[in-house]
Amino acid sequence: MPSRKYGIKTELKKWFAGAEKIVVAGVGNPIRMDDFVGVKIVQELQGKVSEKVFLIECETVPESFIQQIAEFGPTHVLLIDAAIIGLKPGEPRLVETSTLEKTPAFSTHTLPLRIFCEYLRRTTNAQIGLLVIQPEKTEFGEGLTQQLAASAMHVTQILQRLLPS
Repeated sequence: MPSRKYGIKTELKKWFAGAEKIVVAGVGNPIRMDDFVGVKIVQELQGKVSEKVFLIECETVPESFIQQIAEFGPTHVLLIDAAIIGLKPGEPRLVETSTLEKTPAFSTHTLPLRIFCEYLRRTTNAQIGLLVIQPEKTEFGEGLTQQLAASAMHVTQILQRLLPS
């Protein structure tokens, strides 16, 4: 299990402060094992949050959902993705997107998240956050490793408690 469990809950609680309408977007590739963790978390939240929360399974093309996100009119947008950032497998970290240029994060996708996040911020005027989870395996295959499945369940439980239901 992630070693910063208490820390990530506190960070997310602070980040969601003042949120009125929230988008939670899962990013990930379904055939790259742990890379799918963001989408898996969003799938687990389906039916467990209120209409003030818009859940999106972006998979590998989050830019395709900019119009839907903008039309929802969120105050906060949380992207969840696997990222190789030198942590223990399954360890989550909330990264403010304004620090993406300084953070040595390497996404398992080719999409430059920094550019996507900046465009999203300009389009929606929302607060944009990135919840990254260190993957264990991102080679071709289906299903999360045991470590990432446990982390996904833990993060889902935290979000379920923090998001309006």
